[in-house]
Amino acid sequence: MSEGLDPGLTTGTGPAAREDGCADGCCASPAPAPRGAVDPRRRAVLTRRVRLLVAATITYNVVEAVVAITAGTIASSTALIGFGLDSVIEVASALAVAWQFAGPDPQARERTALKVIAVSFFALAGYVAVESVRTLLGAGTADHSTVGIALAAVSLLVMPFLSAAQRRTGRELGSASAVADSRQTLLCTYLSGVLLVGLLLNSLFGWSWADPVVALVIAAVAVREGREAWRGEHCC
Repeated sequence: MSEGLDPGLTTGTGPAAREDGCADGCCASPAPAPRGAVDPRRRAVLTRRVRLLVAATITYNVVEAVVAITAGTIASSTALIGFGLDSVIEVASALAVAWQFAGPDPQARERTALKVIAVSFFALAGYVAVESVRTLLGAGTADHSTVGIALAAVSLLVMPFLSAAQRRTGRELGSASAVADSRQTLLCTYLSGVLLVGLLLNSLFGWSWADPVVALVIAAVAVREGREAWRGEHCC
């Protein structure tokens, strides 16, 4: 357990924990294993797995960010640019977890990693909210983006599997930051679906307002996830 982190947040045994072992009531599965509960050899295997998952997350999201931001700029799509920026923040989140597990005592760095993840979410929410409001007030309208539609569809297929692997490993290892990173990846899945709907509505029906509205949804979800990461509440 990292210094200064409420044990109940990562082990599900604190006063805020429910009977199902979840500190914030977001799931009914067993709570992450407390530090020392995992066999050292198994912990080493899980730590290596976390590093591999982090590498995969970074690689995919770098590509996703470049494609989304480029396509969003060409199409003047706030939602698509916001999605690309979320990918950048996913990279920052993964790098924070990579930094944590690069040290001899990953648990000692967990609180800092969670703070980095939270601040990343808040930065994304602020930028996307401002740009969405500007667009709704007439700053510009989004054009059709075939590349954006294809990207959203691919991410909608890839991200659930990556998130599930991260979550299982993080919970078994008892790492709140690894589980938080899995929630960031899961957020990308939700955003992919929302983005896909918004882009299709704009392309098929010419509903340009759908783009900034979708972007505001992205901002709202990012704020929620940031608050949970800051509090260490990512339990599932």
